[in-house]
Amino acid sequence: MQMMIRTAFAAVVLAAVSLAHAASGWVGKGEAGFVMARGNTDTDAANAKLEIARKLDRWKHTFGLAGLYARSGEMTTAQRWDTRWQTDYDFTARLFGFGAARYEKDRFSGFDYQASLAAGVGYRLIDEDATKLTAQVGAGYRGLREELLIKDPLGRVVDRLKGDSSGDVILNAGMKFEHAFNDATKLLDSLLVESGSDNTQVVNQLALQVRMTDVLALALGYEIRNNSNPPAGLEKTDKLTTVNLVYEIR
Repeated sequence: MQMMIRTAFAAVVLAAVSLAHAASGWVGKGEAGFVMARGNTDTDAANAKLEIARKLDRWKHTFGLAGLYARSGEMTTAQRWDTRWQTDYDFTARLFGFGAARYEKDRFSGFDYQASLAAGVGYRLIDEDATKLTAQVGAGYRGLREELLIKDPLGRVVDRLKGDSSGDVILNAGMKFEHAFNDATKLLDSLLVESGSDNTQVVNQLALQVRMTDVLALALGYEIRNNSNPPAGLEKTDKLTTVNLVYEIR
């Protein structure tokens, strides 16, 4: 089972990288990390990410995909997939409009799924070789379905009861920051906020990336996910620390 999990994660990243190479004009990166512990407790954890973009005149298309899986003994403890798409249109060198779509399925979040569509405007506050800062804000619609997690006395999820689907209008805001300390080291940060009448979801991803070769790098990442009003019995905040091997697509 563990070998199948590792193979599946690696296959997703490698297949996506190969596809991006085959499609001329796409650039970005794919990354993956895996942890295996054996002894008193058997633990496996893996994560993979892909982000590619293509620019055509005033248009820019960006696609992202991410997955997380963790297992302790014979029990799965984390399983999440999310994907996103954004299309930008440049009005000027700094001002742009955007349309975005996102879908997330996290089996331990208390939601069967969360999906959103949004549109708005963005501005490149800093656009230099070493430092880049972009902010955007818009409005959209979010659909989701809560589910009740049934746990045993040890806190392990043994069943899930799906609730009704619902939706609301949301404020969508985001920020991306990048700073290169030198040719080999850079700091990356991205922020996403989706705020509706029922709850506000915030996702922040911070990473320090160190280049090892022309196309390979090592990234230390820290992710925080916060939901202001999570389903009953669940924490508001999830934190994730990763150490990944990064492959740059040029």
